[in-house]
Amino acid sequence: MLRNGNISISVVIPTFNRAPIIAETLERILCQTRKAEEIIVVNDGSTDNTLSVLGQYGERIKIISIVNSGDMVARNTGLRTAKGDLIAFCDDDDLWEDHFISSMSKFWENYSKPICAFSNFREVVNGQWSNHSKFETSPTQYWTKLDLIDGDYAQFCKPIIRELINFQPFFPSCMMVDRERFIKIGGWDEGVSRMVGCDFATALRIAEHPPIGVLRRPLVGIRKHGGNISGDVQRMNLGDADVLTHVLSTRPSLAEYANEIKRSIEVRRLAAFDTAFARGDFAAAERIMAMLSDRPNNLRHNIKRIITKSPAYLRNPAWRILSRR
Repeated sequence: MLRNGNISISVVIPTFNRAPIIAETLERILCQTRKAEEIIVVNDGSTDNTLSVLGQYGERIKIISIVNSGDMVARNTGLRTAKGDLIAFCDDDDLWEDHFISSMSKFWENYSKPICAFSNFREVVNGQWSNHSKFETSPTQYWTKLDLIDGDYAQFCKPIIRELINFQPFFPSCMMVDRERFIKIGGWDEGVSRMVGCDFATALRIAEHPPIGVLRRPLVGIRKHGGNISGDVQRMNLGDADVLTHVLSTRPSLAEYANEIKRSIEVRRLAAFDTAFARGDFAAAERIMAMLSDRPNNLRHNIKRIITKSPAYLRNPAWRILSRR
């Protein structure tokens, strides 16, 4: 358990083939108003000149190279190597405001000392930061169980599994953890390391262990660009469904939420089916349709299913008619 006093902080950055943009991420971390005691970059088998870019920073960063194993393994490698009492994670394409570390560390220096705390964030597209934050997009009543601490500082004092099943506003680059306690609950879930949206599984793990700190001020920029997949709604919905399937089968502690998890899996796969159909990608639509356990009690969806399975000479005209409505 962390005590008041001199708290040391490490930063862990997993990276794979980010030579063109990782420098900006590192500069933001190096220019923090509260400096980290160490910055660890885990090179996850990059095949471009990422290592050359990292080499320019000399002793200001520690580089660990591993065989390509995925984000979860890379983050855990950094987590287990780090010496800091607190660990802040940042993906290799995201951007911190200059007071991210100093603001987040207050949860442990001044407040509730949780296992984990998250900050709000904004998306960054072509260098432009959104005027709206992630938390502003949350469903109505999402934050009703949030207990205020001081100003923008708050916490969930009870598990938030049900909330996260329905909406996931917490990203790795917005996250700071108590190293020892985070390792004790299992760290990053490596069982989903190759899945799209794999950090969702770890967010659900953390959700079982309140208090969970929440800084409502957006202090991170999540970059959207051609190199990441978070803008592909179809892939994200399918990835989240796969992650939920994994946690349902591997975590007995979530048994009481089984029905809600199963419903969420169906909803996400159905949304992915809708996206594939709207794109006219009937091969993908048919694959996704085979994953759905129930036939939707919805006339429009049933029509989409019939069109998807029809021969091309019937399917294409019917699709164009339905798509115009």
